[in-house]
Amino acid sequence: MKRSRSVSELREQALGLLDEDPRRALALAREALGRQPDAESFYVCGLALCVSDETQEGLDALRMSVQLDTEHVDAMVALGRELFDACEFEEARGILLTALRLDPHHPEALYYRACLRERRDDHDGAARDYQAAALIDPEAFPAPLPLLDETIETLTEEVIGLLHPSLQRYLENVPILVDEVPSVELLRQFDPPARPGEVLGCFAGHALTERSSHDPWSALPATILLFRRNLMRVAHDQEGLLDELRITLLHEIGHFLGLDEEDLEQRGLD
Repeated sequence: MKRSRSVSELREQALGLLDEDPRRALALAREALGRQPDAESFYVCGLALCVSDETQEGLDALRMSVQLDTEHVDAMVALGRELFDACEFEEARGILLTALRLDPHHPEALYYRACLRERRDDHDGAARDYQAAALIDPEAFPAPLPLLDETIETLTEEVIGLLHPSLQRYLENVPILVDEVPSVELLRQFDPPARPGEVLGCFAGHALTERSSHDPWSALPATILLFRRNLMRVAHDQEGLLDELRITLLHEIGHFLGLDEEDLEQRGLD
């Protein structure tokens, strides 16, 4: 007769399958939760729901885990991370501060507090948190690389210089600007909202293919925005950082030229 798996075994298996097989992980987590609805089961189920793109249910499960165990730091940090990704920045900040009061050296809590500090223009505080997280767990949370205006300008000139002269002329009227992070208004233009740390650039305006003499609004200047802090965090070495910057520039220039996401993906610019 086959032995029934214990709740702890179900939870352990679910955690091990989060990346490889999220749906199976969720089924195991729900079984564990049905048998033992405690803080740990809600935590594991919340993680499985979030990786299965059932974010609201996942947030609810993580909140329940924290309510049942007010010292479950990993559940607090997971909740803070998911709230950050859902653009619920104030709630994320509150729960992460609570987690750090319980465990001041939790690297993921430090990392996401740094991300929140960036959004408040507290770049010195963010740098301290990033460095602290990197000292504790350098593989999972490497410190962001510097990205100076001069580097962006040089690479932008290089990328545009490789384009056909006719395209270069069009781009003369398209300012390429640098913001530190994407605004919450921009993130919430997407449904669901875009994850704050994943937006590296943005094209605003009408593409060349959309311009028409019958629509005066289409003649308004277009703009390409680059988000410095997100670019700094996306690569682990200087060469990778420059590659990400180059791809982001070409991606947004592609949008200006009228290419959609599928076109860009086929060109390796996703």
